[in-house]
Amino acid sequence: MTMTSATICSVCGEALTPQTQAFCNSCAQPYHLNQRQDIPGKDCGQVWINEEHMALEFGCDRCLHPEKYDNSLEDILDLSEAALYIGISETMLAEAADRGEIVHRKTSSGVYLFQRKHLPQPGRQ
Repeated sequence: MTMTSATICSVCGEALTPQTQAFCNSCAQPYHLNQRQDIPGKDCGQVWINEEHMALEFGCDRCLHPEKYDNSLEDILDLSEAALYIGISETMLAEAADRGEIVHRKTSSGVYLFQRKHLPQPGRQ
């Protein structure tokens, strides 16, 4: 799960609420899933019944359709690379990530990881 103060969709990067989130059985990341048919909502994945286990299975679009998403390691940046890319200090970027302003992952050893697509465009903070 994400380490930010607000839960962020792992597919689109937008905020989730308890009523709009589900967790992928494959990657364990949160994603948008409209759980009610009477209210419009966003779906960034699917849910279905596994007939073998007679249980619900949840899958995010990144895992169900990986060909649609660029998952290149070139797009994964650590704190120093990300700060250099957008032109701010590492301290400012780490503080913004801790406040939940930028989608990120933080490893158990404290390393910040960012996807290039979730960072502000260079020169546009």
